[in-house]
Amino acid sequence: MLNQILYFCYMANILVIEDEKRVAELLQRGLQELEHRVTLASNVVDALRTFKSTDFDIVVSDVMLPDGSGFDLCRQIREINSSIPILMLTALGTTDDKLEGFDSGADDYMVKPFDFRELDARIRILLKRCNTANPEKISYADLVIDLKTKSVYRNDILITLTPKEYNLLLFFVKNPERVLSRSEISEKVWDTHFDTGTNFIDVYINYLRKKIDKNFNPKLIHTRAGMGFIFSNKVN
Repeated sequence: MLNQILYFCYMANILVIEDEKRVAELLQRGLQELEHRVTLASNVVDALRTFKSTDFDIVVSDVMLPDGSGFDLCRQIREINSSIPILMLTALGTTDDKLEGFDSGADDYMVKPFDFRELDARIRILLKRCNTANPEKISYADLVIDLKTKSVYRNDILITLTPKEYNLLLFFVKNPERVLSRSEISEKVWDTHFDTGTNFIDVYINYLRKKIDKNFNPKLIHTRAGMGFIFSNKVN
């Protein structure tokens, strides 16, 4: 189960701090194609304001910013959150520069220009390292489940669920992209065998759809006729 939790945390909410517009847009587009959610900031002041107002999973920051140093920014972020992964991107590639980055609280350091595939790999490693120690959230697309508070958000909007709806959603999120039969859902969520003469599973799935899908896109819960249901943002 832990591996499943870690997998979903890879689809992260990322704060990218980069003052070069072209580079920032390339980073945003590339990370969004990997299904990450990306927020851009172009300077220290905006970055700190944004960081304080939003719950991010990882920070990717340039070092040379128009109103200050990315190293100083890193130190300020560390004062707010001591555990969030921070990856520094910079053209400053000397050993002293890297040491200063690590001393300021950065977890990793990449020198420009870089291969985007390597950036993706390093982000995944940092998220895995972070969540292995403290798996507190599960994310899929724009849906986030806080395992500590049992709070559910879609597109940063809090969604109120009953305990059974929450458990049903949690089972879906831990088993994405595969068809789940009514029998399996019944056994894993209700701890009982499915009675084909009842439709209680369909009723609860309808309740859940109204809360997490009705006012959002893409739809996440899909019916597979004669087979069950699939939780996916890739099904038309």
